[in-house]
Amino acid sequence: MTEVKKSLIDGSSVDEAVVDEIVRKHDSESRFRQLSGGQGLFITLWLLAMGVFQLYTASFITIPVILQRSIHLTFAITAVFILFPATKAGNKKSTPWYDWLLALIAFMLIGYKVLFFRDIAMRGAAPHWYEIWMGVATIIMVLEAGRRTMGNILPGLAIIFLAYNYFGNWAPGMFQIRGHSLSRIIQHMYLTPEGIFGVALGVSATFVVIFIIFGAFMNECGGGRFFNELSLALAGSAGGGPAKVAVVAAGLLGSISGSSIATVATVGTFTIPLMKKVGYKPHYAAAITASASTGAQMTPPIMGAGAFIMSEFLGVPYLTIMMSAAIPAILFYACIFGTLHMRAMKDKLKGIPKEELPKASDVMWKDGHLLLPVFFIVGALLMRRTPLFSGFIGIVSMFAFSQLRAHTRMGPWQVLNALVNGCRTALGVAMACAIVGFIVGTTTLTGVGLVISRAIVSVAGDSLLITLLMAFIACLILGLGLPTTAKYIVASTVLAPALIMQGVMPLAAHLFIFYFALMADITPPVCLASFTAAGIAGSEPQLTAVTATRVTLCSYFIPFIFVFDPTLILNGMQGGVDPLHLALLVGSILLAIIAMAGCLEGWLKRDLRWWERIPMGIMALVAIHPGFTWSVVGSVAIIAAYIFFKVTAKQTQAIA
Repeated sequence: MTEVKKSLIDGSSVDEAVVDEIVRKHDSESRFRQLSGGQGLFITLWLLAMGVFQLYTASFITIPVILQRSIHLTFAITAVFILFPATKAGNKKSTPWYDWLLALIAFMLIGYKVLFFRDIAMRGAAPHWYEIWMGVATIIMVLEAGRRTMGNILPGLAIIFLAYNYFGNWAPGMFQIRGHSLSRIIQHMYLTPEGIFGVALGVSATFVVIFIIFGAFMNECGGGRFFNELSLALAGSAGGGPAKVAVVAAGLLGSISGSSIATVATVGTFTIPLMKKVGYKPHYAAAITASASTGAQMTPPIMGAGAFIMSEFLGVPYLTIMMSAAIPAILFYACIFGTLHMRAMKDKLKGIPKEELPKASDVMWKDGHLLLPVFFIVGALLMRRTPLFSGFIGIVSMFAFSQLRAHTRMGPWQVLNALVNGCRTALGVAMACAIVGFIVGTTTLTGVGLVISRAIVSVAGDSLLITLLMAFIACLILGLGLPTTAKYIVASTVLAPALIMQGVMPLAAHLFIFYFALMADITPPVCLASFTAAGIAGSEPQLTAVTATRVTLCSYFIPFIFVFDPTLILNGMQGGVDPLHLALLVGSILLAIIAMAGCLEGWLKRDLRWWERIPMGIMALVAIHPGFTWSVVGSVAIIAAYIFFKVTAKQTQAIA
């Protein structure tokens, strides 16, 4: 049996315990306790009850919004204190008595909202005196639960925003407000649906947890193995094949998993060793995996949690966002493919011999039925069903289609395991959404979001390009060390109004922010996807991050293009799109990608000298210019350069 085929059967080419340790180091959401005995039974039943509740409310019953969110958070925060230790060095095998006490207190505080939500609504959320102190305790508990699952950055940012509500009268200049009383702040954050129990938590309580459970069902059926094998069959024999396998596998799996770090861990354990085997340097192999895994978060049909929140923020159907994001996602992967192909050709990196690879037809015959639930989800969305119901249909169909093959068949224990694992994975997202509620709640209570946006517009003047550049930098900063959901919500709350003030289409503005907030996962100095991949590859983390940025550098222009020309996002599905204009736009971008990849990697049909690389970069920038004439000039120049390099490459080979 070949090494490649053996690694497929084994499911990993890197020790799983080592990978687990690497993921736990960089992903605080993975640092949960492994409980056994009575404690393990209790938390298993608790998470199972949470999963049953989520499925029941997704399919058979509609309950009041605030009740749905309160029950969801009650399940989540209680489980967090039981599963997540207070420190990295905390007990990983048993939950101490004080964490059980905190879990009970959190259960009672959030459970109060469940029991008395009608009474609170009837009195317009006017607080009783004791509810003020309950609110203070709830805020502390939510911040602590968030710290345990996500680290210090997001809770610290939330504390700054909470303090601004009270001490805003001391703020300088345009940021000064009159400040609010403790009673008003607690009412807003705890009793109304504007703070903790806001839109963000609502999305977590509905769409997000359902699709996370769907991902857990697919994983339980062997979806990770299937995507690895399919990618290997499709791209393994091409030049530098394992790198292309990593890109395809990460794109397929990551669009469903909803986490760039989880995708790196799943795909990277298999593809990084293969890339190193054919000659890729460790930092380059890690960079490819991190980049492709991050791009999967912006790839339809699921796109992680951020797209569902975007749908709620904008009040547009999720299908609209999915369709609008499709072409930019394809171009993102074209950028990675172009860059790594140039590198493979430059370094003469070959693919894996076909005889060592599985056949695509065999892979599809064995496991292709696992793709059918994805088509059911897309079909339900196209039929204008809600994402919540579509996700439920996906889960049911995944169970049904798993029965078609013995090796994918889910029995009762596999179903229970998928529900438990899915809900455990959703805990971090739930706490991130609850904490982000403090930030969103502060902007609605104080208007600070509009103040920041006006400040950005004031500095940028009338220049949309400068505004976009400032938003781009701010997205990378605000996204440092935060999970996908949180980084998008924080960045969009602060930055989206500034872009809209400059005349940007709201959907284009949010997609711009979503795109660059995600890129913080691979951009130095704090980039969790790059660091995780570096740990698996055994490479230097910052070198990996810099390489990942270079690999994806071509793609950094894509959001700027669709802001200036929304045709790339199908005009947000508003009105018709000129097919000829769209084709010319996409064609010029693809030519620019070829030119930029050649500039970065120093190869285009042959090795390029430094003075040949610079004009290629300039041609790429000209080709993506929003003006039609400039775009045509740049595109023609790239085609001419390509022909010239191809001819000179043949002449060089003939002489040799």
